[in-house]
Amino acid sequence: MHVQENNAHLSRSVQAQAARLVLQANLAYGESNTNGLSYTQRLKARMECREYLADALAIEADNAAALGLLGRVEMDDGELEKAQALFNASLNSQPGQAQQYCNLGYWALQTERPALAEEYFLEALECDRQSAAAFCGVAHAKRLQGQFDVAYLHYRKLLQTGSEWDSVYSGMLTCAQNLEVHHADAELAQDAIALLRQDNLPHQEIGRFVGAIVQQQYDLNNPNAEIFLDAAAEDELLILALKKTLMPSAEVEDLVTILRRSILAEVAQTVSLRDELQPLCLAIAEYADRTGYALAVEDDEERLIATINDSIVGQFAMGEPQEALIGSLMISALYGALFHQSFAMNLGQWNLVDWPLAMQPMMAASYYDRAEEEAIKQNFDEKADELCLAKTDVPQAWPAWSQLAYRTETSLKSVIAQELGLNTDHLPAILRIMVCGAQSGQRAMELAQYLDDVEVIAVDESLANIAKATRMASTLNIENIVFWPWSIAQRFVADGHQVHWVEVGRLPSPAMTELSVAALVNNAAISGAVVHMHTNMAEQTAGDKHIRRLIDEHNLQPTRTALRQLRRMVLANKQDSTWADLLKDEAFYSLGGCRDRWFRPQDANQLKDLLALASNEVEWKLVKARDEDGHSLATAPVQKQIQAEALGSEVQSLMGQSLSVYFQRRR
Repeated sequence: MHVQENNAHLSRSVQAQAARLVLQANLAYGESNTNGLSYTQRLKARMECREYLADALAIEADNAAALGLLGRVEMDDGELEKAQALFNASLNSQPGQAQQYCNLGYWALQTERPALAEEYFLEALECDRQSAAAFCGVAHAKRLQGQFDVAYLHYRKLLQTGSEWDSVYSGMLTCAQNLEVHHADAELAQDAIALLRQDNLPHQEIGRFVGAIVQQQYDLNNPNAEIFLDAAAEDELLILALKKTLMPSAEVEDLVTILRRSILAEVAQTVSLRDELQPLCLAIAEYADRTGYALAVEDDEERLIATINDSIVGQFAMGEPQEALIGSLMISALYGALFHQSFAMNLGQWNLVDWPLAMQPMMAASYYDRAEEEAIKQNFDEKADELCLAKTDVPQAWPAWSQLAYRTETSLKSVIAQELGLNTDHLPAILRIMVCGAQSGQRAMELAQYLDDVEVIAVDESLANIAKATRMASTLNIENIVFWPWSIAQRFVADGHQVHWVEVGRLPSPAMTELSVAALVNNAAISGAVVHMHTNMAEQTAGDKHIRRLIDEHNLQPTRTALRQLRRMVLANKQDSTWADLLKDEAFYSLGGCRDRWFRPQDANQLKDLLALASNEVEWKLVKARDEDGHSLATAPVQKQIQAEALGSEVQSLMGQSLSVYFQRRR
């Protein structure tokens, strides 16, 4: 009797020791996933986690919690088969664990099997009806199966029950991008407000969704709908949307133009800007800046604004205090960047923080950010091309974005191993990525921010894009990235420098006559390097082609006046099917976007040359292909098409198929 009690006591003691080790392993695992720590610190924490788990399993080989956590570690390290085996071993040891079914669900998501993932998450909910992680997993699985409306409602429920995780907001935002809004809905409006209030989300990606809600709320499809300025001034959704997005809707653009004109008319009549109108006025000023001042302006508005700008010059000459200038500056900023006005130098006497807090975002966009970007441009020879342009004709950066998309932090080596199935043992600690055609830098900065073992060289044709991206990288404290024009990238490669990964974004225009992206990639890619490109070019709508013909026929120049006139022509004929696809494209709603696609279109020959380069099977191997929904495709048929195209078969052409393809250099 005494011996049996002693053995039972010893067993409880061993179990307690194993439990303590699993607890320490959990703490180390949490530390290994802390974004604030360096890559080295996180690797160290991951190793500690493994050591604690090894000790726990040495004591108790079938410890369910230890087996499950080790599975998570293996999954994070890309060992998906080991992870699956460990999750199942944990369930064999202790059936009915919601946590392990959740883990298997996320394993299935990683192996691109969302339907199977959904089954596992539902199994987890059978074990624990209150599991928010499992319910969130179902939402992710539904989203990846293209059931955006169902997933959206799941995310909404999670937020309503207090699960305000980054992944929930990010998932909801992704679904919102894919929803059609056909009628005014108070719940949708509240969802949109909740998303726009989250400062860490890429609000630029839900402009269409928010614009559709605004369009329905104001009944903008009805030509007889009345627009009330005071009601708009109290509309939280409208004001947030104007401050944070670009809404690709001709009807919403009309609404903003009407509201701006109404504010100006009242100010002209009363010689003051009411406090109640100031938030709306500031929001429209930010929005107008984001569009590159694409909004239509009537002659009487231009005359009034010229008078207000002359008045501001007079106020500076008279030495009036800052408070006396505020209303006039708000109105001026509705129609043009303060940085471009004759009184711009006078504004430099104050720092951004010297202005009232509510004004600071508008002042940053209209003056301080532009001044900083202008200083950045001075570092490049390409600045000489802008010296002969009128201030208002200087190109504006595009796309207009404010926040990076939410991503889980990882390493490029993990991506190469897990996504592409390639060996990474030979790779150095820090890998170099070159992003060709980075535009204003969102994608390039996401690579730099979320991959903790890279340095990024981002290259673009537009000096405005380079300046904006450089400023944004500084604002976001991203130090492992540089933005260069093509000329510097070419010199960098000519000096013998090479890269481990090439990402091809927007292609150069035919104006870049001395540049061959294929030659640059061929020279820059080290042995074993990966090249990621797309087989389709954007900006090829019937409307774009028609406008480019007009530009050639009439020898038009990319001035603000010409761009506005071209846009006005499209908007005046928006019922014509020629313009249907163009009017759906968010780039149409910014002068920067219009300038790029009409005066600096992508060169199809550059893409053909790139695909021809990659078709050489002696030098390159196709390692992955995805369709436009992100689903992986069998590589053999795609490789066959690439070879057929290289031999001149137009029938087999990949051009225009919207595939995302990854090639590895063989030698």
